[in-house]
Amino acid sequence: MFGLSKRVQNRIPQAVLDVCHTLRDKGYQAYVVGGAIRDSLLGDVPGDWDVATDAQPGEVMSLFSKTIPTGIKYGTVTVVKDISVEVTTFRSDGIYRDARRPEDVTFSTSIVEDLQRRDFTVNAIAYDPIARKFVDPFGGIRDLRRRTLKAVGDPEERFAEDALRMLRFFRFLATLEFRPCQKTLAAVKPKLIRRISAERIRDEMSKLLLAKAPGSTLLLMHRAGLLQEILPEVAEGDGVIQGSFHRFDVLRHSLEAVDNSLPRLELRWAALLHDVAKPKLRTEDEHGIHFYRHDVEGEQIARDILTRLRYAKRFVEKVALLVRWHMFSVHAASTDKALRRFIRRVGKENVMDLLELRRADILALGRQTTCNAWQNWRTLRDRLQEILEGDTILTVNDLAIGGRDVMAALQIKPGPAVGAALEWLLEKVLDDPSLNEREILLSLLQSYENPPLLHNQQENTPLQRKH
Repeated sequence: MFGLSKRVQNRIPQAVLDVCHTLRDKGYQAYVVGGAIRDSLLGDVPGDWDVATDAQPGEVMSLFSKTIPTGIKYGTVTVVKDISVEVTTFRSDGIYRDARRPEDVTFSTSIVEDLQRRDFTVNAIAYDPIARKFVDPFGGIRDLRRRTLKAVGDPEERFAEDALRMLRFFRFLATLEFRPCQKTLAAVKPKLIRRISAERIRDEMSKLLLAKAPGSTLLLMHRAGLLQEILPEVAEGDGVIQGSFHRFDVLRHSLEAVDNSLPRLELRWAALLHDVAKPKLRTEDEHGIHFYRHDVEGEQIARDILTRLRYAKRFVEKVALLVRWHMFSVHAASTDKALRRFIRRVGKENVMDLLELRRADILALGRQTTCNAWQNWRTLRDRLQEILEGDTILTVNDLAIGGRDVMAALQIKPGPAVGAALEWLLEKVLDDPSLNEREILLSLLQSYENPPLLHNQQENTPLQRKH
């Protein structure tokens, strides 16, 4: 145990030690608790530091010069030093009626009683940095050694107290790469999650998806019935066979794609949702199995899912775009013009992400991929990268003339017609970059529109383009 104590002691920041010393010098108990102890014992770098004490919140605030009453009803005060340290009074929880928080708490003087209310044994370990001793009444250190995730006490009671703990259970399985305690797994009651806010579910899903390889955990979630409650559209892919090019059904293919994608949240969500429309669009005939327009339908389904989970609009649109264009048709032998148009269509900022999604999608086929196929992928990537890094005209901002030039040449006022004219010029330049010269573009504008229509902007008459 001395070796474990040394491992933890060496990781505790001085600010946390100072908080504990101050509390102890005034006659209070002080323990470092929670994820910081778990992560330190696993050899990881903790992100947050929590201290548990028998000092009441008001007493804690009187001992330190800068504090924030972040959760004073539940006994939590943040002590601000060079880092923030959450100091929480030992407590026992009252009745949970909303499957989220106790109606009331009772402050305690017992560290064991405080640990008893926590979710999992590996999170219910306390460490006294002054005496350099652990308090581990529920075998959390043993479960860390066994790499097993187990609820404190009765798992059904823990999940009934706060239904989000079910999702946290799977999140920790993925991020810690632990095995589930079967009794704890069996206690999952999926319908309880309906009482949890979308924002809390979103935050746990984000952490889960950024694990090293969350696919197997998501599959376990599905078998436990929880995925159906959170992402029914994804769960519908179970058993949906895709044909000879695929080894896996739609659900398992999507989970394989998640595991093979880069650990960036937008890519992980895009991988999980890229085929989300396939179950509703599957058809089969003498030519095989088809999923016509699943990319187009999938865009809206992805947008609906992520909006439901309260992700930011910009994030939602990013993932929806990746789903929409994951079936892009350009390839290693495409012309430069086709590649420029592809970049223009999806946006420069999305091109390489789509390439990464395609890579994950290919790997998730579960079939042998030829060296020639990967060479084509690399060639396409390199060609697109060269265009992105080169002096290529891809947006109206790259044109040799601007809005004022268009207004002067066409004798029109500011408005949508100006942007439409610039877009028309950009289409010409995408076909032939040599046209991007000021005089050439101004000359092209002479044949752009019928002047009477251009001058009729006040009536919002649609523009008629000549092509």
